[in-house]
Amino acid sequence: MANLEKYKGIIPAFYACYDEEGNVSPERVRALTQHFIDKGVKGVYVNGSSGECIYQGVEERKIIIENVMAVAKGKLTVINHVACNNTKDSVELAKHSESVGVDAIASIPPIYFRLPEYSIAEYWNAISEAAPNTDFIIYNIPQLAGTALTMSLFAEMMKNPRIVAVKNSSMPTQDIQMFKAAGKEAKGEFVVFNGPDEQFVAGRAIGADGGIGGTYGVMPELFLKLNDMIAAGECEKATELQYDINEIIYKMCSSHANMYAVAKEILRINENLDLGGVRLPLENLQEADKMIAKEAADMVNAVKEKYL
Repeated sequence: MANLEKYKGIIPAFYACYDEEGNVSPERVRALTQHFIDKGVKGVYVNGSSGECIYQGVEERKIIIENVMAVAKGKLTVINHVACNNTKDSVELAKHSESVGVDAIASIPPIYFRLPEYSIAEYWNAISEAAPNTDFIIYNIPQLAGTALTMSLFAEMMKNPRIVAVKNSSMPTQDIQMFKAAGKEAKGEFVVFNGPDEQFVAGRAIGADGGIGGTYGVMPELFLKLNDMIAAGECEKATELQYDINEIIYKMCSSHANMYAVAKEILRINENLDLGGVRLPLENLQEADKMIAKEAADMVNAVKEKYL
């Protein structure tokens, strides 16, 4: 039985780190990894949506995970998202992930073509077989992938002994309860991560073991505090903090630029971390967006003062 405790907690989704020319920066990857160690989070989720994986090549994604692992060294649980839009590249990334010692690999279903469930199952199982000594996490994000994790597909995937968790980013929190119950019945112990950051309290209340989120990185202390409140049964305080966090997220999403460009600007302002911009066709910051990022950065600091 895998050690599932290492997955229970606050796991920021790792941002793509570029240099001034827009190339992956190993130095900035290492700096962000150390930043998360210093903040005390449970782990990091690398090369996912926040990592702009869909716009990166296989070799770039290898460089990123290699440099995360060079710093993490057991201080963080490391989950590497390895999905590409074909099985060959995904398998290559899965093998590489196991070779560098990640705790788990994760994958969305293939996008664009509407594949039958048996093809998605074969895709996920092929990836998992390429890393036979590594845990596997299904990433359910139907609003972006275009394919939802149905209960019939989930039941088929439960036959794979390496599958230990679902990262659930669908909007209905009921999905968390359904995956948690069915996973527990199939395996005895099973982890479900809350995906939508704005619903962390709701997700935890209905059974999520923790969360993986794209905005955790700009305010990890707040999500750690939120998780502590829930664990302590302080439901009203947790709801109040969730509302304050959501206001920050709404501000981040109000810009013309992509939200991850705003997130990186917040980290530059508040933490003196320069992670570069985002990769086209994602929109980078314009002058008006910088003002929004500054307002969001100030909001993060104000909420920290209120609760920490």
